[in-house]
Amino acid sequence: MKRSVLTRYRTMAYVTGVLLILLTIGVIAKYLLDVDGASGFVSVVGIAHGWLYVLYLVFAFDLGSKAKWPFGKLAWVLLAGTVPTAVFFVERKVVAEIEPLVSGAEPEPAKA
Repeated sequence: MKRSVLTRYRTMAYVTGVLLILLTIGVIAKYLLDVDGASGFVSVVGIAHGWLYVLYLVFAFDLGSKAKWPFGKLAWVLLAGTVPTAVFFVERKVVAEIEPLVSGAEPEPAKA
């Protein structure tokens, strides 16, 4: 597996996670705190998160299919972008699992 597959997934995981946190804060500000201007913020961040989440789905599916994950694991990784902060924890687990499979990770020769 190429490192670029993992890098694309990681980048979109962080972008999606940050936008979802911002969207959650915006929704709280709009509906619970009645903050002026929160409506526009929620609209912009919501649209950005929606489109970038689709890109996250594509990259996560690509990574999962190349790693030959079972459906349950793939579904959890795909849904992690919809739960605030979940994507950060899932990304860490995915990286720990996939890092050894990356083609650039060649084992070092044993020292005598």
